[in-house]
This record gives sequence, structure tokens and C-alpha cells, in this order.
Amino acid sequence: MGRPPGTFVPLKGGGAAVALDEIEISILRSLAVQLLELIGPGAPEPDEDADPLAALFAEGPTEPPSDPALARLFPDAYGGPAAEGEPQGDPAELKARSAEFRRFTENDLRARKREDALAVVRSLDSLTPAGDGGAVLELTGELPLRWLGALNDLRLTIAARLEITEDDDGAQLFRLPDDDPRKPMVMAYLWLGGLQETLIDTL
Repeated sequence: MGRPPGTFVPLKGGGAAVALDEIEISILRSLAVQLLELIGPGAPEPDEDADPLAALFAEGPTEPPSDPALARLFPDAYGGPAAEGEPQGDPAELKARSAEFRRFTENDLRARKREDALAVVRSLDSLTPAGDGGAVLELTGELPLRWLGALNDLRLTIAARLEITEDDDGAQLFRLPDDDPRKPMVMAYLWLGGLQETLIDTL
């Protein structure tokens, strides 16, 4: 395919493809299912007599999630670190603005993230295994962007569980001893990063 197994390559006519072995397929599917469980179920189906306009403007939560992983996936829109030289702003005002923004956006954001993770699960479930149990996954249409979103959400979730920040050095994570209980999650985090990077390269 022009690149080592486990990295995305462009498809003729658009899209991306990646060769995955049986273990990689199992890990990716398991992680996507866990992400779905973390995000939670979707909104219940509206009654037939329900006002569709009211459903469109259904309000979501105003407080950030208490789970650190969910807080990474659904951060406050306002009140983050200000750029050097910029004023911080009034904390109470920023909190109120974040709450208002979250109230009208988090439900839609959760739905999108849920659809991205579901797209990963469905894509993997549709694979036809080759002789060694592996398969070539081909993503076309909207699927590459769905996968890109899900890979990013998976990395954010694992980073939160490992308390990894953007400033942490990937090489330092590689140097964890094999008996460190965090090592499997770190390896998954770095592997997902490689998938994400090569998928971006194809788009």
C-alpha cells in the first residue's frame, strides 16, 4: 500500500485506506465502544405530537462535566488560558458566558461525537477478514472525517486518564518501563496519534 501496515494511505478518487491486523481491529473497536459508553446515550426519540421547533432548541447542561475525560471532550468555551498580553476577563462573566454557550451546544456536540464513534464501530464491523485475520479498511465519503473526529476524541480521553498535557514529550512516554501499569494506555495513545497523523496527511 506504499506505507507500513497501520498507517493510512490515500485512495484513488479520494478517501483513505489502512491495513489493520486482527488485534488492531479489536483494540480500535473496544476503544470506540468505551468512548460511546463514556459519552452516554443519545436524546430519547421525541413524541409524534412534540413540537419539532422546541426539540431543535432543546437545552443542554450548563455545568462542565465532573469526569476529567468528559471535561476534555466538552471544555468550557470561555475562561481558558488567555494569550500573553491579553486580559483575563471577569471570571464570573466568563463562567456565565460558558454556561450559556454550553446550554445550547453540548447536546449537538455529544450527538456528533457519538456518531463519529459509531462510524468507527460500524466500519470495523463491516470488514471482511483476510487469511491472517487482518483486513484493509477503506474510508470514503464522510467517513475519513468521522474517523478523524473519533481518533481525536479517543486520544483526548486517554490523555485525560493518563494526565497527559499538550506539553508532555512523546519520547518521555515511550521511556516508561514495561512493568508500568500505564504503559498499555500510553502505547495506545501514541498509536492512535500515528493513525490520526497519517489520516490527516491523506485528506
